[in-house]
Amino acid sequence: MNKKYNYLWPAIIGTAVAIGIFIGGKLHFNDSPEKLFTTNSKKDKLNRLIDYIDFEYVDEIDTDSIVDVTVNNILNKLDPHSVYIPKREMKEVSENMKGDFVGIGVNFYMYKDTISVIRTVENGPSSRKGIKAGDRILVADTDTLYGRKLPNDTIVNRLKGKEGTKVKLKVYRKSEDRFFTVDIKRGVVPIRSVEAYYMMTQDMGYIKVNRFAESTFSEFKNALTELRKQGAKKLTLDLRDNPGGYLGIAEKMADEFLEDGKLILFTKNKKGKIDKAFATDKGSFEDKPVYVLINERSASASEIIAGALQDNDIGTIVGRRSFGKGLVQREMELGDGSAVRLTVSRYYTPTGRSIQKTYSNGNKDYYQTFTDRYHTGELVSVDSIKVADSLKFTTPKGKVVYGGGGIIPDAFVPIGNNEEETVKTLESIGFISYYVFEHLDKNRLQYKDYTQSEFVDNFRVDDILFEDFINYCERSPEVRRLQLKYYDLEDKIKLYLKASLAEQLFSKNSYAKIKGEGDDMLNRVLELDAPTLYQKEADSIEAIN
Repeated sequence: MNKKYNYLWPAIIGTAVAIGIFIGGKLHFNDSPEKLFTTNSKKDKLNRLIDYIDFEYVDEIDTDSIVDVTVNNILNKLDPHSVYIPKREMKEVSENMKGDFVGIGVNFYMYKDTISVIRTVENGPSSRKGIKAGDRILVADTDTLYGRKLPNDTIVNRLKGKEGTKVKLKVYRKSEDRFFTVDIKRGVVPIRSVEAYYMMTQDMGYIKVNRFAESTFSEFKNALTELRKQGAKKLTLDLRDNPGGYLGIAEKMADEFLEDGKLILFTKNKKGKIDKAFATDKGSFEDKPVYVLINERSASASEIIAGALQDNDIGTIVGRRSFGKGLVQREMELGDGSAVRLTVSRYYTPTGRSIQKTYSNGNKDYYQTFTDRYHTGELVSVDSIKVADSLKFTTPKGKVVYGGGGIIPDAFVPIGNNEEETVKTLESIGFISYYVFEHLDKNRLQYKDYTQSEFVDNFRVDDILFEDFINYCERSPEVRRLQLKYYDLEDKIKLYLKASLAEQLFSKNSYAKIKGEGDDMLNRVLELDAPTLYQKEADSIEAIN
């Protein structure tokens, strides 16, 4: 070693020791109150405070709950979409986003004090073992499940388990007045995100997607393939009330409609890094008419698809202005089974617009969207939607679009009147479905000769059932207070009753098809698509003349 550098060694060694001590302190090796190097960091403060409460506070305190509250308070100061997922909720959240769980495959009500099967999952474990709608599940192995109103999550946890394990059920079948036991092997049960699909017209398919989970794209592709076999050359993609999900799944779905090389979206993080997502040559529904349905509860991934198609002048966006979520989250584990979904970037549509609405007034104000939009009149008139010229963008074909709080549709459809929306609410909260379950529980045999197609095409809700439903509503103090004009809403109520009957007797597809008959947005799609038919008729007349 050259002697002229010898004088540097004490400084180098001293620096190395200092760095070692500093790193050791950060890694919590034998931390002491008198550190040689103290950063007085916020992280150290929080750690010390939790330790003091844990070891010194006069009463026993659940410090885990304190940590949960602290984490939530921190995230609430950031933005409305950075959220904490406690360990106890992680499994359910993961299953929901994965798109399946391990169980026995039944939909049920806790009817009075007993688990009552609404319907079994098609080809699921219970279906294969002969469990039917209306059956009561009384005992699972040695656990008695009747005689007390158990919470749904408690019941679900007792019926779930590891794949391949068996559960012995004691069942009462009311229609045959008999008890029996059955061993059911638990299996993978899908949580469908493609809620329904069917043919609206001879050449128009319909697909309803309720979220963007891991399984969504494959479900969507399967539905689209089936519809194309049935003759679909056009598509209505229903993203109403869809809160979003995985960004990558939305990109794949948008790719189905966009030509190779078209920009789907781009994201930008705090450092200014931009990542762009482009369509590939894999799209199977390019150059075909597509209508995308959105409303004030369509958010995130739903808005990515609507924005990508609108900005590329593909298809027609139908409905009302979407929610306005333009932030991207990444899930990060916290080491104890919990996780945080932290906003890491913003996304922008192909024209460069951000559709994120402001959250400067806090989370409570942010989620008041529906109420605010109702009072400003924008749910009933497109002219009431406030736009800013500074957020005006233009698509390649010259269509003007706006950023700053959701996707404004190309074709506006107003919300229904108060009473119509009240009936929709009764349906969405399960009130109508619960009535139908009770009705079927007493009268299931009268529907036994219907096939699914016969029911959809021919069944009519008669006045006896309609009047019985009115009486059922009047027995509920909450519904009675609404003072519904039942006879003014007779057609809509009968339609919803028929749809709910079809769902419990047959499938979600039959439910969606029946409900679609009275759906203002779907009727608007048919109106928009009608000029094509009229043009064909005009061309034919001209050719004849």
